[in-house]
Amino acid sequence: MKLSTKGRYAVMALADLASRRSDRPVPLAAIAASQNISQEYLEQLFARLRRAGLVESVRGPGGGYRLARKPDEIFIIDIIQAADEPLQVTRCADGDGVVGCQNGEACITHELWSALSRQICSFLSHITLGDVIERRNLALAAEVRRTSALTPHSRQTDAASTRDETAAPVRDMAE
Repeated sequence: MKLSTKGRYAVMALADLASRRSDRPVPLAAIAASQNISQEYLEQLFARLRRAGLVESVRGPGGGYRLARKPDEIFIIDIIQAADEPLQVTRCADGDGVVGCQNGEACITHELWSALSRQICSFLSHITLGDVIERRNLALAAEVRRTSALTPHSRQTDAASTRDETAAPVRDMAE
């Protein structure tokens, strides 16, 4: 599976920010030191996270970043997508398609890797930043959200419950 440092570092940095449990802005230097990530790299990531509406920036003395939403409202897939990180398990040149798979045709294991990619994206679409920082049982949290989203009479109170399980996430990461 290809998940480079962009996606992982973005999740790590937002988990660090969320775990501080403060409405005060946190300087990137503090997150960089805490996570052992270069501040310059974080600046690039946080520009993307800000454009995606996941963080807010505060300028001036005492400035920095804070979450734009509550940790339980930020899904891990959204962080990875904001970092512009493709999640790709297949070797296909176009992600989940067949171009470049094997002479322009799907290889014999294509559906296996494609299905795995969809499962990973589905799992990350049901895990929140809050789940991570609260050290909840992630498999259980994902299953509860997935099940409540499928229950016809369940109250749809969170973003996960409004997601259509048959539809691709905001941007299909398996492409």
